[in-house]
Amino acid sequence: MTTTSWVFNVRDFGAAGDGQTLDTAALQAAIDAAHKCGGGTVIAPAGRYVTGSLFLQSRVTLQLEAGAVLLGSEDPRDYPIVHSRWEGEHQSTYAPLITGHDLIDIAVIGRGAIDGRGAHWWQRFQSGTLDYPRPRLISFVDCQNVLIEGITAVNSPSWTINPVRCDNVTVQRVTIVNPADSPNTDGINPDSCTNVHIANCHIDVGDDCITLKSGVETEAADRRAACANITITNCTMAHGHGGVVIGSEMSGGVRNVVIANCVFVGTDRGLRFKSRRGRGGMVEDVRVSNIVMTDVLCPLTMNLYYACGAWGDTTVSDKRPQPVTDRTPQFRRIHLSHITARNAKYAAAFLYGLAEMPLEDISLNDFNVSLALDAAAGYPDMADDLEPMQRAGLFACNVRGLRLSQIEVRDQSGAIVRVRDSSDVTITACTTPTPDGRAPLVHLSNVEQALIQGCRATSAAPVFLQVDGARSRDIMLSGNDLRGAQSVALGAEVRSDAVLER
Repeated sequence: MTTTSWVFNVRDFGAAGDGQTLDTAALQAAIDAAHKCGGGTVIAPAGRYVTGSLFLQSRVTLQLEAGAVLLGSEDPRDYPIVHSRWEGEHQSTYAPLITGHDLIDIAVIGRGAIDGRGAHWWQRFQSGTLDYPRPRLISFVDCQNVLIEGITAVNSPSWTINPVRCDNVTVQRVTIVNPADSPNTDGINPDSCTNVHIANCHIDVGDDCITLKSGVETEAADRRAACANITITNCTMAHGHGGVVIGSEMSGGVRNVVIANCVFVGTDRGLRFKSRRGRGGMVEDVRVSNIVMTDVLCPLTMNLYYACGAWGDTTVSDKRPQPVTDRTPQFRRIHLSHITARNAKYAAAFLYGLAEMPLEDISLNDFNVSLALDAAAGYPDMADDLEPMQRAGLFACNVRGLRLSQIEVRDQSGAIVRVRDSSDVTITACTTPTPDGRAPLVHLSNVEQALIQGCRATSAAPVFLQVDGARSRDIMLSGNDLRGAQSVALGAEVRSDAVLER
C-alpha cells in the first residue's frame, strides 16, 4: 500500500479506472479512509473512473490528476435519493455526483475532469420519464471552507456546481462545458451562500452561466438565507440563457455583489436580474464593471415581471400597482459601468420595475452598445404582455432614481433612451452616431423630475427630446449640443411648462 496518513490513492482501494468497471465503492472507501485519519488528500491518478454519487467528508481533498476522468454512471440506481434544495425548494432528488452535507474544509481540485454523461438524463427529462429531479454534478449543502479549483466539468445532468447555504466558497480556474441545447445545465449556482469567490473560470453551458439564488417563497424562512458577499471576476462565458444572473429564486435576498472583468459571447442575455410578485426578497448593493459582450439578445435586463413558471398568472403580470407586502420583491442600489456590447439583437437594455415597487437607485455609466443590423424581433426578457423589440435602445419603466451617463447606442431603431412611468431621472452625455431620422433621441413618458444635460444630437435627428404623458413635469435641459435638431416635442397632454431649458 502506498497510502500514507495524508495521501490516499484510489488505486490502492481497488479502483480500476478502466472506463467500464463501476468504481463508486473504491472511491468512497478512499474518501472515508482519509476522513477516519483526520483528513487528507484522495488522489485519482490518470484513468477513467465510472462512479455514482460520492459523499465527500470533512477535511478531505479530492484531487483529480491530469488524465483522470470521473465518468458519471448512466444507471440512476447509482444515485441515492436525497432531500435537498433544487430550484429553490427542498425536495427529493437524485443525489449529486459529488456531494456532502455539514462539512468543513473540503476541496475538489486538480487538472482532471468530471464527465457527468448527461445525455441520457436530458433525454429522460425531456420525455418526462424521471421519478425525481436529475442529479447535479457537484453540490455541497451547509458546508464551510469549500474549494473547487482547476478541474474541467462537462455534460452535467443538470446544474453543474451548486453550493447551498455554504460559507467561504471559492471556485477558480474551472472549465465548464455543457451542450448549448442541454436543459437546465447552469454553470455555477451559489444558493443562499455567503463569502463566495468565483474567478478565472470559463463557462459554456445550456442555461445560465453563473446565477445567484436564495430560495423561493414557499420555503421556511430559516432556509431562505441571503446570498451575500459575492465576487465574480475574470471569467469568460458563452451560450446559455444568461452570463451572470440574479434570481429568479431570490426570496432570501441577494446583496453585496461585485462582478468585474468578464466577457460574454452569445449568451441570450448578458447581465440579468429577475424576480416577480410573490417572491419577496431584496437585491441590493450590486456593482458591475468592465464587461464586454458580443452576440447577445439583450446586454442588460432587470425584470420584476418574470413569468417563467407563472405564465398567464394575472397577479404576476398585472401592470397596475398592487399592495406592497413582504412578498413584494425589491431591486435597489445597482450600479453598472464600463460595459461594451456588440451585435446585440432586441434592445440595448431593458429595465422594468413593478408599478408599486420601482427599481430604485440604478445607474449605468460608460455603456456602449451596437445593435445588429440583421437582428430579428424578439422579447428582451420573459414577461407577459410585452411587445417584441428589434434593435431598440435603452428602455426603462417604473424606476425611481435612474442615472444614465455616457450612453452610446449605435444602429438602433427608435430612441436611444426611452423612459416611462419613472421619477428622479438624470441623463448625462448620451449620444448616438447613427440617429434614427424618424424618432427622437430621448423619449420620456410620464416622467417626473428629470435632468438631461451634456447630450449631443446631430442635424440628422429631427427631435432631441419627445415628452408624453400627463404626469410628466419638472424636466430640465441643460448644456446639450443639438446641432440643428428641434430641442423638444411635447405631447398634447403635457403642460407647456413641464420642460425648462437653460
